[in-house]
Amino acid sequence: MDVFIAGIAQTKLGRHADRSVKSLAHEAVTAALADAQLGLDEVEAAWFANVRQGQMEGQNSIRGQCALTAMGLGGVPIFNVENACASGSSAVYQAHAAIKAGLFDVVIAVGVEKMYYPEKRQAMMEAFFGGTDVHEMQSTWDGLQRIGAGVGPERPAGGDWRQQSFFMDVYASLARMHMKLYGTSQEHYAHTAAKNHTHSALNPLAQYQTPMTVQEVLATPEIAWPLTRAMCAPISDGAAAAVLVSERMLQKLNRQRAVRIRGMGVSSTVQRAPEALDQHCVLLAAERAYRAAGIMPRDIDVVEVHDASSFAEVLQIENLGLCQRGEGGPYTASGATTLGGECPVNVSGGLVSKGHPIAATGIVQMHELVTQLRGEAGARQVQGARVAVAENGGGFLRVEDAAAIFPKDELVQDVVKFIVEAKDMPLTLPRNGHSDL
Repeated sequence: MDVFIAGIAQTKLGRHADRSVKSLAHEAVTAALADAQLGLDEVEAAWFANVRQGQMEGQNSIRGQCALTAMGLGGVPIFNVENACASGSSAVYQAHAAIKAGLFDVVIAVGVEKMYYPEKRQAMMEAFFGGTDVHEMQSTWDGLQRIGAGVGPERPAGGDWRQQSFFMDVYASLARMHMKLYGTSQEHYAHTAAKNHTHSALNPLAQYQTPMTVQEVLATPEIAWPLTRAMCAPISDGAAAAVLVSERMLQKLNRQRAVRIRGMGVSSTVQRAPEALDQHCVLLAAERAYRAAGIMPRDIDVVEVHDASSFAEVLQIENLGLCQRGEGGPYTASGATTLGGECPVNVSGGLVSKGHPIAATGIVQMHELVTQLRGEAGARQVQGARVAVAENGGGFLRVEDAAAIFPKDELVQDVVKFIVEAKDMPLTLPRNGHSDL
């Protein structure tokens, strides 16, 4: 049974000190249902993704019920999903599975995050710690210093994970390892960031909308070498919602704007040496998604990846097979991933510029791709887009920037990949220059 996205919407991303989880959810859900031309009374089940409300407000256990029943969605199953930065994608994954199983015909997946609490700055920083093993913070930090040793300054800027964004230090260490292994440069990461900041100027829902050059990116304050501020995702508030329907239900709706979820792949952290990137969990998820969809990397027209730092985009396009291992930096600097290039990546502006409202991010990515496949992206439209891929991960365990279930039952979170295509339209012809998985 095929599953389709009939409606999707997101709020504008940014720091919304005056907004609540309930108000953000209400805006996204209302707009997604309107997009699908469905009423709230037609929703049969909901999956609600949120990470920070429990930590920052003490609202645990029933966040989805609180937010959704407040807007009138009652009497249907509501499931709460918390899976670090992959929470939104995990909600869609589970909603998709429920329709595939024949349990429902109309469901909604919602991702909502309120991260900005100006009166609770220290708590805002400490909230990041929950995305890794809190009992292994010091050993994780020490290990990161070792894998990044020998490139750049002896220590990342700041030097104390308790007083700064732990995850930017994670990415910085992994970035230095990549530089050591493959000769990637800080300028390559700056090219990636400049591309996405420039893309975001075309996205009216992005948190930042100011184009940047490579030199301007490098001139922003250092966060953890080689990462500067413009290479790091900001604190963001926002929400997104997707209405998923069965093919049976689709017969009653506007098929012309429906997008089919063609394949999914999920993976978890792998116990491996840091340098064994051929075993990376995102690569494993990509292989599973491509097999499910029956495509290869060269068939992809547009991609959204989880660039919580600009280094992450370089790594993930390699994991997706858009270029050979170690070539992510030069491939990006060549313009291949820019709007109008061979395979545009993060035309939305990516997390570093569009924003990163943790639990909403995965559905926000899908909103961009659905908009592209419908041909409704305006100035940032990828011409002829038919097949799209989103990569969404989160958390960190030992050596991987995306975490999940270890063989030792160390539950952290999943990497979720989606392949979607425009309904009733053929795959594009293979592109030269892409490597196959």
